[in-house]
Amino acid sequence: MDLIGLLTRTFLGFANPAPAPVQHVVTIPLVATPTAVATTPASANEVVDKVQKFYASINQVSAQFRQAVTYDTFGSTKTSDGTMFIQKPGKMRWDYLEKKKTNTVVKKSFISNGSYLYMVEHDNKQVMKKNLAQDLMPVAVSFLYGKGDLKAEFSSELDKSGKYGSKEDLVLKLTPKKPSAQYKNLYLVVSARDFHVTQSVIIDSSNNVNHFRFFAPDFQKPIKASWFEFDERSVKNYRVVDADQQQNPGASGPGVEGPPSLAPKTPAPAPAPAPKK
Repeated sequence: MDLIGLLTRTFLGFANPAPAPVQHVVTIPLVATPTAVATTPASANEVVDKVQKFYASINQVSAQFRQAVTYDTFGSTKTSDGTMFIQKPGKMRWDYLEKKKTNTVVKKSFISNGSYLYMVEHDNKQVMKKNLAQDLMPVAVSFLYGKGDLKAEFSSELDKSGKYGSKEDLVLKLTPKKPSAQYKNLYLVVSARDFHVTQSVIIDSSNNVNHFRFFAPDFQKPIKASWFEFDERSVKNYRVVDADQQQNPGASGPGVEGPPSLAPKTPAPAPAPAPKK
């Protein structure tokens, strides 16, 4: 399994302030985003530059997300909700939430401290880990930390079809310069106000669509460093799989259901307890 490829497949985006898509999504306080830019870029390359500049200027973000995955072969769509946290350098956490009776629980988590990536799933009581020192994060993810160059790996154009985003948004259509099974096209819906990404849409080589919308982004609220750490001893009854040694431990259907490119092709691992706020 290529966990780095999975991370790219789901990609990352942060949406404009909006009501939570479902009631069980945890509310994250909204704060003002960096200073808005008054002029609208005339070219796709200009938009890409301003998007990368925006993410180079921030140190962290937390948000709610809604992910909708549509499988081309079956024409079915699977929807998930949760919360995500990102902090430089290279730290991230995605918690997929599930409502059970009166409680909301973490169904699965994707956790990275910048050195290791863990996929944890309670249902399967399994943890999959990968040493990130052996793989570099793809530019489609690393630019969120102010690194990498999207223009070096993608050809860009402004999409004016109106299929994604609103008429006030800028929509980038990115096409890999080298053939990729992970994505045929990557669409970024960008706020014309400050150039943060409000939605990301990944279309893979099989025409499956992975659509992320993010809500109530907070670029200032402190995030505890412990939220990006996972202690294997905390889940003694879970199976721990080393992805560097076991590349394909048994597929369980299309692998686009995880967070921006973390979607597992194997039985998902078991998530850590939801971070205490």
